[in-house]
Amino acid sequence: MLLTIDVGNTHTVLGLFDGDDIVEHWRISTDARRTADELAVLLQGLMGMHPLLGDDLGDGIDGIAICATVPSVLHELREVTRRYYGDVPAVLVEPGVKTGVPILTDNPKEVGADRIINAVAAVDLYGGPAIVVDFGTATTFDAVSARGEYVGGVIAPGIEISVEALGVRGAQLRKIEVARPRSVIGKNTVEAMQSGIIYGFAGQVDGVVNRMARELADDPDDVTVIATGGLAPMVLGESSVIDEHEPWLTLVGLRLVYERNASRL
Repeated sequence: MLLTIDVGNTHTVLGLFDGDDIVEHWRISTDARRTADELAVLLQGLMGMHPLLGDDLGDGIDGIAICATVPSVLHELREVTRRYYGDVPAVLVEPGVKTGVPILTDNPKEVGADRIINAVAAVDLYGGPAIVVDFGTATTFDAVSARGEYVGGVIAPGIEISVEALGVRGAQLRKIEVARPRSVIGKNTVEAMQSGIIYGFAGQVDGVVNRMARELADDPDDVTVIATGGLAPMVLGESSVIDEHEPWLTLVGLRLVYERNASRL
């Protein structure tokens, strides 16, 4: 069994693979204050409930793959793999790790590991050209060429960030549940805010993707658009450009990167 861990700014998503199949997944909050020992206890609590794993931490785990956008959490997870999974091969995605995807940006080292991992999975599942839209703390748009190269992207404020900003900066506004309203024209303040978030972000996605596709391919219709991230379902039904929804895209990419580096462990 392969344990994959994707550490985002807000949430950490864990997946358990049996071969190519994801058989279990968990989503927890990302807390930069957690120590390696606390993370180990958390992992033991989650995986101890799975019937394919043993009672002790590490039972049934043959490999680990990790990517993180929070350096302090990556540091603690490195200690977790050393102290609690010492006999288990582990791949931590960082410079020097083989991904199979060339990075054609001004400074490849500044591209988030999760964005590269998403590109790896997109190329494997759909080929290029492709655009990955990841609805996380930020909404990111990442472009993959027809040759499977990562060529750059777009970063915009995420849905939850926008909701929080409205609640903080609007004197008569408050934080709301992100949900689809009854109609585009809101009949009250909450529905008006929900409409602005849902349909505003759907319009943003359509506009940015259409512009990226025109730069990425001679025929924009050749570009496959893949949505991922925890908040993707809120926009899927309202966007006209999304072709595929892959909720575990990053975890799939981690599995692929692990396989490409397993011989070096």
